[in-house]
Amino acid sequence: MIDLDALPPLRAWQRKALVSYLRARDRDFLAVATPGAGKTTFALRVAAEMLNDGTVEQLMVVAPTEHLKLQWAQAAARVGISLDHTFRNADVHQSSDFHGAVVTYAQIGADPAVHRRRTMTRRTMVVLDEVHHAGDSRSWGEGVRLAYEHAERRLCLTGTPFRSDDNPIPFVTYEHGPGGLLTSRPDSVYGYSEALADHVVRPVMFLAYSGEARWRTRAGDELAVRLGEPLTKDLTSQAWRTALDPTGEWMPQVLRAADARLTALRGAGMGDAGGLIIASDQTQARAYARLIERITGLPPVVVLSDDAGSSDKIAKFAESDDKWLVAVRMVSEGVDIPRLAVGVYATNAHTPLFFAQAIGRFVRARRPGETATVFVPSVAPLLELAADLERQRDHVLGGPKDEDPEALLREANREEKAGEDDRRTTETLHTSAELDQVIFDGTSFGTPVASGTPEEEEFLGLPGLLTPDQVSMLLSKRQAEQMARSSSSPRAVPAAPSSPQRNMTAAERRVGLRRQLNALVASRHHATNEPHGKIHAELRRLCGGPPSAQATIEQLEERIARIRDW
Repeated sequence: MIDLDALPPLRAWQRKALVSYLRARDRDFLAVATPGAGKTTFALRVAAEMLNDGTVEQLMVVAPTEHLKLQWAQAAARVGISLDHTFRNADVHQSSDFHGAVVTYAQIGADPAVHRRRTMTRRTMVVLDEVHHAGDSRSWGEGVRLAYEHAERRLCLTGTPFRSDDNPIPFVTYEHGPGGLLTSRPDSVYGYSEALADHVVRPVMFLAYSGEARWRTRAGDELAVRLGEPLTKDLTSQAWRTALDPTGEWMPQVLRAADARLTALRGAGMGDAGGLIIASDQTQARAYARLIERITGLPPVVVLSDDAGSSDKIAKFAESDDKWLVAVRMVSEGVDIPRLAVGVYATNAHTPLFFAQAIGRFVRARRPGETATVFVPSVAPLLELAADLERQRDHVLGGPKDEDPEALLREANREEKAGEDDRRTTETLHTSAELDQVIFDGTSFGTPVASGTPEEEEFLGLPGLLTPDQVSMLLSKRQAEQMARSSSSPRAVPAAPSSPQRNMTAAERRVGLRRQLNALVASRHHATNEPHGKIHAELRRLCGGPPSAQATIEQLEERIARIRDW
């Protein structure tokens, strides 16, 4: 028997979900909870209940990666459940020392009959961790269905239940939603906004950097643009890739800023805070490692997906006080390093799935007031994802699709040779980085100042232990102070009344309008106590358009007019 009293106390959402599970007693249950909320703890408590009352005789956990197999086995051992993470398909018998085993979706897909036989011989509960992976390929989905269609209990877990393809996720219930489209129906939902209000996860502040990107194409043409300005999709992609080139100045400048932020957090109550650089491919990961070593004087830990011992490197980094980790694939697959508090998003992957999984590495709260900071290129796809961090998504079958998330994930994590071939098509001539805006709680705080100025240092030096309300208040205060300094600067030349925008570029107008909108939203917040993000979302619903981080001048003016009408 497993001593339930020895298990860790459950959070409010876990207790509610457990009551729902035990009351329903259905074979299938889908729990959707934001990364860092404690899905593993919830699943192990459910499993302990099922094992103790004899509903099931064995527990099987299916995880996306080999590293997560070890992570699950260790978590289970802490609550008195013994899982074999070394189990292989060729194993005929399993020691009676174990309550069950942990396997990967790839193992199931390779030989589902092995796991079907195990399920048929003993009453089995299966936990499908990050169950959206079961739709990654036909063989995985069919294998999972064949292996566990006769399981006594199936508990599906995910923090990102959405996919951009029509591969149905096994054992997930789909119902007709808006437009008659089939939409996944979770049995328990605990979103990021709820977890933030409960202090279960950290608030995430995004620092978006723009700057100049200049490159030469394979045809010999030279192109120069400013990152973050309205561009075609193709130009945005090329400028984005150019900015991430380690031979330019954009990446070194952003890495210096990120290390300054990490140093500030370490000096403000998060002494063991760690940083993670998410690279597009192995070649760039190694190059970023050399850059951060030159900046800090310390070699970072580098984890490449096909390196032997990757799991050991991650585990050692998690327990150490080393500053920086550079990785490619491992970050998107549930790696648990609670002390990660600063991230550099140095990849061109931009699907909601990959972004949510990557940002999930930084949100796990350990003590009240911890904050996380993620540095991103100021490009429309990422700005929208950053502003929509709290949005709840479901898996919709048959609707219009974005690009396949797994295809983009493979592209972002492509092998070293492919990355080199990609970069041979262009030659980076010059890049520079400037802090463009700070995004928090769906609000964009414009900061049109050059990198390295006192204004940038104020954002990098924000205290590390703050509540979400304190972060919003401080960001609003910083922005107000910057506006006051800007208006009193001798270089600021007032425009003539007949032409109020005569001396302003389009970029400056957009920043000014964003500030004006944020000030009005803040006033509305103080008057109604509605969250900033909710007010912005309502304005978007009424006026249309993207988040304010990339809204046009006309869209910002319309929202300002609308909120003034309120």
